[in-house]
Amino acid sequence: MRGLNRFLLNAFQARRAPTLQRTFHSTTPATMPRTAATESFKFNHTMIRIKDPKLSLAFLHGPVPTKYLLLQTLGMDLVSEQNMGDFTLYFLAFDHDGIGSLPAEQKAKARFQSRGSLTTMGTESDPNFQGYANGNAEPGRGFGHIAITVNNIEEACARFESLGVPFKKRLTDGKMRHIAFILDPDGYWVEVVPQALSL
Repeated sequence: MRGLNRFLLNAFQARRAPTLQRTFHSTTPATMPRTAATESFKFNHTMIRIKDPKLSLAFLHGPVPTKYLLLQTLGMDLVSEQNMGDFTLYFLAFDHDGIGSLPAEQKAKARFQSRGSLTTMGTESDPNFQGYANGNAEPGRGFGHIAITVNNIEEACARFESLGVPFKKRLTDGKMRHIAFILDPDGYWVEVVPQALSL
């Protein structure tokens, strides 16, 4: 019986080791061929629900009235704002394509042409709203985080620190000293990663 257990353990380890090596140590990413059916597909946006747009937008956007904090901390641009009655949709992106300088009507049309934008849905009309699960704790574990890249992670983290932004993980925490996680006003995790990162 002991010999059988050793045989099975060795067979399992021999079978698993190459898979782990390919998964974590390969420098060539796996690619799938694009087909005519998918060649026009692009990642457009991720949507998160927020409790208070006044706090969240100031965090994301930038030098705007203090009611918008998401924009101030991360420097994203408010591409468009759509009032849906009992909630409002805010489309945000880093403006590398000049969308921010367009008139409001053209900005709204361009929001589905940009890549990698963030949509937030504010519930400002619900005074009893208690907030959402951030996806990293029970109940509601699932969604993990959004991530941004920065030129100089030490300078970026020092700036976040000076703004009083709460950290989930500082550069000095844990084994991974090259990334950090900050928290937005709803407790969502935002990973901060250097533009040149070797895993």
